[in-house]
Amino acid sequence: MAIEKVKAYFKNYGMEDRVMEKDSSSATVEEAADVLGCEPGRIAKTLSFHLDEKVILIVTAGDKKIDNKKYRTEFGSKAHMLKFEEVELLVGHAVGGVCPFAVNEGVEVYLDESLKAYKTVYPAAGSGNSMIQLTIPELERYGQCKKWIDVCK
Repeated sequence: MAIEKVKAYFKNYGMEDRVMEKDSSSATVEEAADVLGCEPGRIAKTLSFHLDEKVILIVTAGDKKIDNKKYRTEFGSKAHMLKFEEVELLVGHAVGGVCPFAVNEGVEVYLDESLKAYKTVYPAAGSGNSMIQLTIPELERYGQCKKWIDVCK
């Protein structure tokens, strides 16, 4: 189960106890914000894309959407999100629990500038009812960010 992979990943840093599991779903931004009692922007949503032969993840503030023109400028191609049925196989986490931690080898992680509006954010932690609260520097470090980008509207 992906949440176990994420907990094992954070155990390497003595942080596995910070992974939270809730009784209700946090699979969407709205559900996660509801469960946590926070604004949707603080939910760090992780979107998965095909880029040439690679899979990339872009983590954005929960209330933002990808701007196709900015994406094309950054990556030199049109944004092609992974299909629902591809996500778990290619990323290592199922839809609703996709996060930048303990992903499949070769998956690159980018953080969008929209996250910098917050001191702490809540990315998922491998399942549709889990999350972890991280500061932005922690997200950058533990999410193994390749680089910061600006691809949101």
